[in-house]
Amino acid sequence: MTTSSDALAKNHQEEIDNGERFAFGDNWTKFLQSLDEKKIQEAVQSLKTTLNVDHLNGKSFLDIGSGSGLFSLAAKKLGASVVSFDYDPKSVACTKELKARYAENNSDWQVQHGSVLDTAYMNTLGEFDIVYSWGVLHHTGDLWTSLANVSEKVADKGQLFIALYNDQGGASGRWHTIKKIYNHLPACLKPYFAFLVYLPLEARSFLIHLIRRKPHEYVLGILHYSRNRGMSWWHDKIDWIGGYPFEVSKPEQIFDFYKARGYTLEVLKTHGGGLACNEFVFRRIQKQSPGDLP
Repeated sequence: MTTSSDALAKNHQEEIDNGERFAFGDNWTKFLQSLDEKKIQEAVQSLKTTLNVDHLNGKSFLDIGSGSGLFSLAAKKLGASVVSFDYDPKSVACTKELKARYAENNSDWQVQHGSVLDTAYMNTLGEFDIVYSWGVLHHTGDLWTSLANVSEKVADKGQLFIALYNDQGGASGRWHTIKKIYNHLPACLKPYFAFLVYLPLEARSFLIHLIRRKPHEYVLGILHYSRNRGMSWWHDKIDWIGGYPFEVSKPEQIFDFYKARGYTLEVLKTHGGGLACNEFVFRRIQKQSPGDLP
């Protein structure tokens, strides 16, 4: 039996109240206030570039953890039929808001409330030509179950596009502590805590650019941040410091996991010791039965 939307919302709110989960939907709600056509086109272009396509006409697209709904909208603009879902009720509302703005009467875009960890719910979705989950699965509280459930949603010869936090060793442990503190703070103190955490990091980055005699690159990086998938510099900063639950993985772990499930790697973008996600595009070339898996 799938978990009802009311039960999901209750569980979600309890996790936030207990400091066990970041309120991603609140951050996405604020992000939508600054969303414009330029950012939408940047998101569209990033999908085209990473998937190496000109359009998605005739393709089905599953957006797992749709957040603001920006990439569901991008896929729709490229011609795909889209199913979006999120665990956070406010993220679901954000995605519905974008659908209302740009595709109100389009039956080829469905927006649902669900959890990637709810196997019964996942089984209702069928398979898709493209399954997309950018920066989501490491926030579920059970990364490897999420990865396995996502694997089953990709159709034969279909593509899986995911992005996951890189394992930075000790640095990941420190960020885990910072994120936990952030989520346990009263709402009124969270912006100040974020400022105190980021101030030395940003100062260091600016100083490095200054030493290299390229301070303008630091400034332009912030001013033109929307070129990074159409996203917002500050909202991404809050998403990072608040992003909890928090799990990490090494690229080779993800490669081995999906290779065992009949996938081949088409695109890999890593970020070494940086804070950004590792990006993967896999193609499903052979379905594996559960008994074949390690």
